[in-house]
Amino acid sequence: MDTRSLNRRRLVQAVPALALGGLAPLVWAQAAWPNRPLRVIVPQPPGGGFDFVARALGDRLSKQIGQSVVVENKPGSGTLVGTDAAAKADPDGYTLLMGSVSNIALNMGLYDKLSYDSLRDFEPVGLAVSYSYTLMARNDLPFNSLKEVVAHAKANPGKLNYASAGNGSGQHVLAAALWHLAGVDITHIPYKGAQAAYQDLLGGRVDLFFDLSSTARPQVDSGKVKALALSGAERNPMHPNVPTIIESGVAQLDLESWFGYFVPSKTPAPVQERLRSELAKVIAQPELQETFRSRGGKPLNLNVEQTRALVKRDVERWTRLVRDIGIKAD
Repeated sequence: MDTRSLNRRRLVQAVPALALGGLAPLVWAQAAWPNRPLRVIVPQPPGGGFDFVARALGDRLSKQIGQSVVVENKPGSGTLVGTDAAAKADPDGYTLLMGSVSNIALNMGLYDKLSYDSLRDFEPVGLAVSYSYTLMARNDLPFNSLKEVVAHAKANPGKLNYASAGNGSGQHVLAAALWHLAGVDITHIPYKGAQAAYQDLLGGRVDLFFDLSSTARPQVDSGKVKALALSGAERNPMHPNVPTIIESGVAQLDLESWFGYFVPSKTPAPVQERLRSELAKVIAQPELQETFRSRGGKPLNLNVEQTRALVKRDVERWTRLVRDIGIKAD
């Protein structure tokens, strides 16, 4: 064999080795995942629904994978600051986002120039639980059903009012969508958080307020407010005698706020699969599911395709509805 042929043969043999050598660090990094702590960005302050679910999952995932899972609360501009930070994080499987209907679906319609696209920039790892909302009325409001409220509002436009935890909050968007679909004019009174809204509802200074059923339960059970309707597609075991919005007949509307982990969409597929597998084991734990039920939640058991379909459906549905109604966050 002449020198030219020998050199050509050596080059052909070397190319695969060089290619594998270049891929080796990436393959090794994926295979070694996780070799350091993970962080979960929560785009809300400590103490709320986002924070509760993030920590419940994180504590158990840490034990599952043998690495710390650190919850980092990053509130600001509703849920924008934390969600944007997660979208821009290195897609290496070490930064996760606590995602919900609020920051993944509603924000897409609330802001004209959003810094992220939920369906393009994030990939769901797993949804763990969903919560319905309960529509409450002040105790001395002379109506005992949503149908009666709507009938009165049609005859008296602008006379009734409803509270929310702020412009663009889940409480605001759900209520505004309901009144829009029912064809009534009910005045919005935004507050800086749910606690302030509760104070005026309990004090009889506002008429109506939607809040997560888990948070509303103590007020309803104590008899301090009246529960008129639930936002879920089916009744909540915590309030078995309270009909859904759909059952009331005033609008074809349902909303349950789901919660789960997301990662930047460019996270390597093998890492995503490992994350999904480990998180699925956590979500399936009976003790965790009972914890969610005791707090008024509905544990979810969805595969990858079902999860993607639910997220896509809610992003598209609520983006369109929020824009049609003209709801803005500011």
